Amino acid sequence: MSRVGRIDRVTNETKVLVEIDLDGTGKGDLHTGVGFYDHMLNQLAKHGGFDLTVRTEGDLEIDSHHTIEDTAIAIGEAFAQALGDKRGIRRYGSATIPMDEVLVRAAVDLSGRAYVVHDEPLLVPYIGPVYATSMTRHIFEAFGHAAKVTLHVDVLRACRPGGHPDAHHVVEAQFKAFSRALREAVEIDPRNAGAMPSTKGVL
Repeated sequence: MSRVGRIDRVTNETKVLVEIDLDGTGKGDLHTGVGFYDHMLNQLAKHGGFDLTVRTEGDLEIDSHHTIEDTAIAIGEAFAQALGDKRGIRRYGSATIPMDEVLVRAAVDLSGRAYVVHDEPLLVPYIGPVYATSMTRHIFEAFGHAAKVTLHVDVLRACRPGGHPDAHHVVEAQFKAFSRALREAVEIDPRNAGAMPSTKGVL
C-alpha cells in the first residue's frame, strides 16, 4: 500500500507544494528560499526515511515567518494524508539524539490529537540571514496541529561548561530527534497485523 501525500497550499502570502512518501529512501528535494530551513527539512527527509519534496514561494521581502510556518502546515497536512487510517502502524516513537554538546529528546504519538510541547534554551535571534530561531517552536506547532499529532521536544543539554548554546546545533539536534521519532511511529508493526493501534478502534 502506497503511503504518499501531496498538498498544494496557496494563500496571499505563500504558495507551497509538498509531496511526501513515508516509505521512501530519505531523498530531499527542498526549496523554500530559506537556506537553513532547507537544511533542517533535509534532516527530516534523511533521518525520517521519507522522500520529501518542498517548493515554497513566499513573501521573503517581509520576513521568513509566513514562508516557514506555511511550509510546516503543508508538510503536516501531507503527512496526515500519507498516514491514511493509521492501521498497522506503531503509533508511538521516541528518540534521544546527541549532537556534540547538545542532547535532545523527542517523543511523538500519532494520536489524532494535536498537542505540542517544546522546550529549548534562549538562543541568538537568527541562524543565517533570515531564519529566526523563534520559528523552531512555530514549525513544530504548525506541523503538530496540521498532522494532528502529540509531540514533545525537549533540549536536555545545550552548552559546554562556561559556554553559550550553539544555535545551529540546538535546532539541528531537535530536527534529527523529531525525525527519528516520526520514523519509528510510522513504521508498520508486524505484531499489529493491520489492526488499529488504539483501544478506541480509531485514531
